Amino acid sequence: MKTLFHNLILSFLLYSGILIAPALSVQSQDYAKYVNPFIGTGGHGHTFPGATVPYGMVQLSPDTRTQGWDASSGYHYSDSSIIGFSHTHLSGTGIGDLGDILWMPFSGNVQVTPGTSEDTTVGYRSEFSHSDEKASPGYYAVFLKKYGIKAELTATSRAGFHKYTYTKNGPSGIIIDLAHTIFTDKNPEHEIRILNDHEIQGFKKSGGWAEAQQVFFHAKFNKPFKATFYENGKVVPPATKAHSKNLQLVLYFDLQKGEEVLAKVGISSVDNEGAKRNLQSEIPSWNFESIRQKAYALWEKELSKIKVKGGTDNEKTIFYTALYHTSICPNLANDVDFRYLGMDKQIKKTKRKPVYTVFSLWDTFRGNNPLKTITDPEIAANFIHSLLLKYEEGGVLPMWELESNYTGCMIGYHAVSLITDAYQKGIKNFDLSKAYKAMVGSANYSRTGILFPSEDVERRLMPKAKLYNEMYGFIPSNLENQSVSKALEYAYNDWCIAQIAKELGKKLDYQKFMERSKRFTQYYDKTTGFMRGKNTEGTWRTPFDPQFSMHNANDYTEGNAFQWTWFAPHDVANLIALMGGKNSFITNLDRLFSSSSELTGGKVSEDISGLIGQYAHGNEPSHHITHLYNFVGEPWKTQNLTDSILKNLYFNDPNGIAGNEDCGQMSAWYVLNAMGFYSFCPGNPEYSISRPIFDEVSIALTPGRYFTIKTKNNSPQNKYIQSAKLNNEVLPTPFFNHKAIVEGGTLEFEMGDTIRPNAFATD
Repeated sequence: MKTLFHNLILSFLLYSGILIAPALSVQSQDYAKYVNPFIGTGGHGHTFPGATVPYGMVQLSPDTRTQGWDASSGYHYSDSSIIGFSHTHLSGTGIGDLGDILWMPFSGNVQVTPGTSEDTTVGYRSEFSHSDEKASPGYYAVFLKKYGIKAELTATSRAGFHKYTYTKNGPSGIIIDLAHTIFTDKNPEHEIRILNDHEIQGFKKSGGWAEAQQVFFHAKFNKPFKATFYENGKVVPPATKAHSKNLQLVLYFDLQKGEEVLAKVGISSVDNEGAKRNLQSEIPSWNFESIRQKAYALWEKELSKIKVKGGTDNEKTIFYTALYHTSICPNLANDVDFRYLGMDKQIKKTKRKPVYTVFSLWDTFRGNNPLKTITDPEIAANFIHSLLLKYEEGGVLPMWELESNYTGCMIGYHAVSLITDAYQKGIKNFDLSKAYKAMVGSANYSRTGILFPSEDVERRLMPKAKLYNEMYGFIPSNLENQSVSKALEYAYNDWCIAQIAKELGKKLDYQKFMERSKRFTQYYDKTTGFMRGKNTEGTWRTPFDPQFSMHNANDYTEGNAFQWTWFAPHDVANLIALMGGKNSFITNLDRLFSSSSELTGGKVSEDISGLIGQYAHGNEPSHHITHLYNFVGEPWKTQNLTDSILKNLYFNDPNGIAGNEDCGQMSAWYVLNAMGFYSFCPGNPEYSISRPIFDEVSIALTPGRYFTIKTKNNSPQNKYIQSAKLNNEVLPTPFFNHKAIVEGGTLEFEMGDTIRPNAFATD
């Protein structure tokens, strides 16, 4: 089997914009076998189990629900019926969208409305069993009980491949429902054209979280079909083209029991010709198994960038599934001819560089984007290239970009973090002057020259908080919602800008943004020991309860004072001083992890999850906090807490993620900390040491060169570092520089079951 797999890998080419896949040695492990795509599909993880390739445009996956918070990815493991298979999905987000171009095979009498999960006899929805469901990287399969059909899915970067095996005689076919969408479509427009009895094309335009989205598709079938159009569930007169706001097409095939229907679907955000070209380029034949193997090999290449030894099979499954989730998005946005849809809704053509979409920057700047600077500096640079294109086309760097749409979702202006972090780590193949201009534009309040899709997005993308920060030198809580969280993140963002100003020799700008980076100090109340909202006149907002949460309707974003008090990663020394010094800081930090997990408030944010005391691992603002002990001479507490989180808040189970997976960030935290370190302050190329769980980790750099992490005397009980060496030199602090990684070498830990206060020489 290994020899067959090896030979397959030797022979294939990757798709446009991706290099020829290197041959794996016969001795190399199969890392993709550890991936469990169902991790995160239960609870509030919001992942999907379907077929995709790294950073692919297509995510061909089953949809089981379309409404409610836990429908964000279209699939939830607790469901027992499938609506159909759509070609685009979001991974781990807290808001739903996409679910474009739904297909559902059927046998027997046709129904063209989905029906309900309560009664699958009404509508085309089918019940299924998880025992009849399989998923691996690039592949998904399920048996549809209602129809007796085995559905199999695989994908390339820009195309989906369906394989349906019909086990019943009688009328059979495929329902294509363009009205299907995840969450509500506010502005639908659908069109399908029948080109011949083997081929169709069309488009779906919609308005959801992405207020103006378009997806074109071109599909080919291995068997001839007859077709009937439906509008709003009713048959329309025979035609070769239909245009509607609620459009379905039913394709009928003349089949015998056991026959297969194969369907290939290319998609594009540009036009139908782009979708057709994508399909022809990436799936030229009808060999489903070949495409499946190529998708698997792409994932093997991606996952083998980090090789681990030791640990349990469960730990490897959690690790490689996490690494898998970190590479699902951002998603490719350009066609094989490098055309793409710009933020200005004009068709552009990039100069042979890939363009990406789906930037969940508030989440991923913390860990996932820093991870890419280690495992794939080229794609880290390409992400910045894409963000700068969006700045040129739309007038401002995005906060949360989706399908060439500003959404204005979340807070801060964290594109500046990606740029600064990459540059400080030696990734410099982009226009720094242009980037700096874009960064400053994100920090300053201005609503001119920006293509806001709506007043609502305008208010979020360019909030008055930036104006108040300029006018008052702080953000008054009586004037701005989520004022404390915005102020703390703006301070960090401004510090990032200051670092680039310094690189460019802009001394006055450096001084200006460094001053702004220290404004977080104004929000600390020494009486209570928390960051608090301040009114215009400088008084504290009252009443105050650090456990209080009112989802995004008070001074904190998706959290409370307990969780937000610690966000000053760029200036921990000042944070320590604010709290009265090292001992008081440790007391306050201990209180965070030991307090009651009770939350108060009328509408507590559901994002506050994965609680240890008031620490909320299920949401991103807490992700750096365990590492603060490394700054105050108690690194064993960082080791103990990260060990506890790795073991108790991540599982090989559908409910295996403590909160929304958030486009790879929850998973990136696991990947980095399981290796033994974390990106505490992106923009500062220093990593903070955690608790390594594997005996050995090798990170592939350039061909033949690795950064290796070796952990001696490793066991579940031996969670405390006794000593640490970097290239045989004693590590004096629980920190090391990115330079040590890119130069290759070895980080070595000796572990034990007792606390070692002097494990690092200067502690």
